[in-house]
Amino acid sequence: MNRTLSLIIIAAGMIVSLTGRPAHACTSILVTKGASKDGSTMITYAMDSHELYGKLAYRPAGIHIAGTMRNMFSGESGAFLGRVKEAPFTYARVGHINEHQLAIAETTFTGREELAGPSGIVDYDNLMWIALERAKTAREAVETMAGLVDEYGYASTGESISIADPNEVWIFEIIGKGKGQKGAVWVAMKVPDGTISAHANLARIRQFPLNDPQNCLYAKDVISFAREKGWFKGEDKAFSFADTYCPPDFSGLRFCESRVWSVFRRSAPSLNLSSDFMKGVKNATLPPLWIKPDSRLSVRDVMELMRDHFEDTEFDMRKDVGAGPFELPYRWRPMEWELDGRKYLHERAISTQQTGASFVTQSRSWLPDPIGGIIWFGMDDSYSSVYVPFYCGIQEVPKAWGEESGSFDEFSWDSAFWVFNWVANTAYGRYSDMIMDIQTVQRELEGKFMAEQPDAEADALKLYEQSPFRAREFLTRYSASRANLVMERWKKLGEFLLWKYLDGNIHTDKGMNSKREHPPYSDAWYRRIVQEKGDAISIPRPDQDK
Repeated sequence: MNRTLSLIIIAAGMIVSLTGRPAHACTSILVTKGASKDGSTMITYAMDSHELYGKLAYRPAGIHIAGTMRNMFSGESGAFLGRVKEAPFTYARVGHINEHQLAIAETTFTGREELAGPSGIVDYDNLMWIALERAKTAREAVETMAGLVDEYGYASTGESISIADPNEVWIFEIIGKGKGQKGAVWVAMKVPDGTISAHANLARIRQFPLNDPQNCLYAKDVISFAREKGWFKGEDKAFSFADTYCPPDFSGLRFCESRVWSVFRRSAPSLNLSSDFMKGVKNATLPPLWIKPDSRLSVRDVMELMRDHFEDTEFDMRKDVGAGPFELPYRWRPMEWELDGRKYLHERAISTQQTGASFVTQSRSWLPDPIGGIIWFGMDDSYSSVYVPFYCGIQEVPKAWGEESGSFDEFSWDSAFWVFNWVANTAYGRYSDMIMDIQTVQRELEGKFMAEQPDAEADALKLYEQSPFRAREFLTRYSASRANLVMERWKKLGEFLLWKYLDGNIHTDKGMNSKREHPPYSDAWYRRIVQEKGDAISIPRPDQDK
C-alpha cells in the first residue's frame, strides 16, 4: 500500500462515511480469453440500486441521414442534456452487447467532489450506448468514448467501465474536470490474457505504462491536469490515477474494494489475499488490478462469482443476529447506523436484494457474431435469479423482459422483474429453507440452457450458412422461448413456496397422505431468545411449583 492510502485510513480510523459514494453500487468482473475454459471473453454487471427497474433494451441497427442529431437524456434523471451528431451507421444492441459481440458494463466510483458537475452533454450511460452503436472492438470503444468527451464534454462523475470483444478485454476509467470544464481525464488498460479483473465503485488503475499504446491508452492531460490542481508532484511514472482522482477512504475499501477481494479470493484461493484493508488496518495491501485464477473459469463459474455474500469469511452476513433465525444474508438500509454514540455498518456484498438485474456476457471469436455473442440476463438479486441466454443476433426482446414490461409504479404478472421480486421477497422470511428450493429450480433451468446450447448453436450455424437472417430469426425464437419458460416456471415456483411454507409449517406431501412438519428454530437462535427474555418466558420446573 502506498503512503497516501495508509494516511487516509489512519485518519479515517473506524469512522464510516458514505459521502460521495454512489447510490448505484454495481459490480463488474472481467475475464480474458486465456482465463476462460472455452476461450470466450466475459464481463459481468450487477445493476445494484434501489431505483433501477430491471429490463433488457433492444435497439436495431440504423442508417442515418447526414446531419442527423441525437438527443442526450441523462440516464440518472432523464433531463435533456443536449444533442450530438448521429453516426451514418449504428449497430444493433441487446442490452449491453452489440451485434459484433462488443460488450460494455460499468460501476460508478464518483471520485473527488471538486470534479463533480463538469460542463458536458454526454453522461456515462450515453457514453456506453453510443460506443456500442459505433464500435466493433474494445479498442474502438475506448477511442469512441474518448472522442465523444473531447468533442461534447462529459456529464458524469467518475466511472470504471468494462469493455470486451471476442479477443480483448479492457478496463477504462474516466472522471470529469469539474464545473465549467468541458472534457475529462481518463486511462484505459488492456487486461493481460490469462488474467481476470474486477471493479466495484472504486477506481482501480494506479500506475500505468506511458509508452505502450498497444496495451494502454490515456488522455494527454491525465497527469498534467493533476499537477495543475496540486494533487500530484512526483515523476510521471509514479502517477496513480486511482489515488489521485479517487483517493480511497474507509467506506470505499469496506463497501467497494471488498467485493473485488471476494471475487479474487474465490477465483484464486492460492493467493491467500488478505482482507486487512477492509478493516482499515494500517499498511494493509489492496488487491491487485488483475490476477491469474487458479483454474480457468467457465461461464457457470462466473455466474456463481456474481452470487456472493462473503460466505465462509469473517464478513459472512448469515452468521450474526441481523440474519435472524433463517440466516438471511441481507440487511435493510441504511448501511451505516449509530447506536449509543458509536457508528456501525452492514456489509455490502455482490448479491443484494435491491439489484434490478444482472448479466454475464460471452464473446466467442470462433463463431459468427450473431451466434457467438450472448448476454446471460437475470432479473433481481443474482443469488436467486436465473441467467437466460439472449443472443446478440436476436431481433427483439420478449415483452416481459423488455422496456414495455412495466415499471416500479405497479406490480405486474407480465413483468419478469416483478415475478422474480415476488419470489425473492417471499423467501426473505424463511431464507435458509426457501433458498434451497429456489436454487434447485435455478440450477435446473440454467443447467438445461447450457446442456442444450451446443445443439441450438449447431442449428443456428447451419441456418447461418444458408442465410444470416434466418439464423437471427431462429435465435430470436429460441431466446424468447427460454425467457418465456423461465417466467412460467418462476410463477409456479412462487406458488409452490407459498404452499410448502404456509404459516410457518413445512408441507411435505399432498392429498390424503399430506404431512406437515413443524421444524424448531436452531439451538443457537433459542439461546439468543433465552439471553434476552429467559426469565420472562421460563417454564417453572415441577419442584419450583411447591
